[in-house]
Amino acid sequence: MIKLISFFIIFNLATGCSFNSNSEFWTSSKDITQENANYKKILKNQKRTVNKEFNSNLKINLGTSYNKNLHKSKQLNNIGRIEYDGQLKKISRYKFSKIKNFYEYEPEILFFKNDIVFFDNKGTILKFDQNSKLIWKKNFYSKSEKKLNPILQFSNNKKFLIVADNIAKYYMLDLKSGNLIWSKNNLAPFNSQIKIYKDKFFVIDFSNTLRCFSLKDGSELWNVKTENTLIRSQKKLSMVIIEDNIYFNNSLGDITAVNINEGQLLWQLPTQGSLIYQSAFSLETSDLISDGSSLFFSNNKNQIFSIDFKTGTFNWETTVNSNVRPTIVDNLLFTVSLEGYLVILQKDSGNIIRITDIFENFKSKKRSKIKPVGFVMGNKNIYLSISDGTLLIIDIASGRAISTLKIDREKISRPLIVNKNLFIIKDNAIIKLN
Repeated sequence: MIKLISFFIIFNLATGCSFNSNSEFWTSSKDITQENANYKKILKNQKRTVNKEFNSNLKINLGTSYNKNLHKSKQLNNIGRIEYDGQLKKISRYKFSKIKNFYEYEPEILFFKNDIVFFDNKGTILKFDQNSKLIWKKNFYSKSEKKLNPILQFSNNKKFLIVADNIAKYYMLDLKSGNLIWSKNNLAPFNSQIKIYKDKFFVIDFSNTLRCFSLKDGSELWNVKTENTLIRSQKKLSMVIIEDNIYFNNSLGDITAVNINEGQLLWQLPTQGSLIYQSAFSLETSDLISDGSSLFFSNNKNQIFSIDFKTGTFNWETTVNSNVRPTIVDNLLFTVSLEGYLVILQKDSGNIIRITDIFENFKSKKRSKIKPVGFVMGNKNIYLSISDGTLLIIDIASGRAISTLKIDREKISRPLIVNKNLFIIKDNAIIKLN
């Protein structure tokens, strides 16, 4: 018995764990607590996932709150609610060669006026007009690079197209002609959104390093390194820009704030305990979003956070299990849990005001296999992509699924609404619905 107790004490000290009165067993000494952070926990001592409805009879009336500034929304990653009420009847397709292992990635379409820019399996960049007609296609990869099936991320400033990929290449094109302006190589592959701000652009690589490049020639102006891991998640990292500061996450769940002009670190906030370093590959966070005052994001470890962007301290945390990008409309934050529940919270307090089961019509066997991919909000409905290729249409007022549309048999992308049309990417085509 004495040996057993001694072993327990030694193990506890070796792993850096400490007992805590609020924990179910023990928590890491690095875990965030009332004593070491400005931290408000809404569901005290509750670590289980959301698996039942709450206030399900509550009706939500959003009035006429629509997003009128899409450019600002892109910098904040908060698309909000878009004025859209499509019937989803007319379908057109923009076809390209099938992207290998599409289900592992989160590529997004780039929209420029009425045109669409995307890529195919060999890294060829394709520009289509609104009638699905190909305007130009360009490929800037060698034969050996094409065999690696590069996955591209895009951003533009209405004149130039910035491209960064998962084989450590980045370059700039003239958006009108598709001609190459410059091309560079990085030390590590890229795995994030791209943000353009004035004469600079920003991207995060697989070493958890935020890099700032010049738009003029692609030269690196500064970088901020955060803690790295040997095993890396494929989950795409994200960033938001507020005034002259950029805020980004890394694969360990840390949130970092940096001044854009000087590359100066402002603050860094860990959101996970020390045990996450042993399983960083399993952590999947949603995109960071902001309302201009706070940062919001969730993860697949049953956590959703609000962070004060000026001080880097927690406003609140509550229990929601989701790696799907949330969205804010007025004072409400909308998200969908991995278990298939639409969750609505008050953004200022984190209090959950309604939970509805949007997967209730799926049989239990199928339900256990499907996951939400992402959603967008229209006039009256939420349009949610599911990992089995289904688009689920959900009534905002009641929180109930009202219909489904089968797009494909495999994973489809998060839907996007642009110019009164809804777009979804599958592995060999872009689907346009109106």
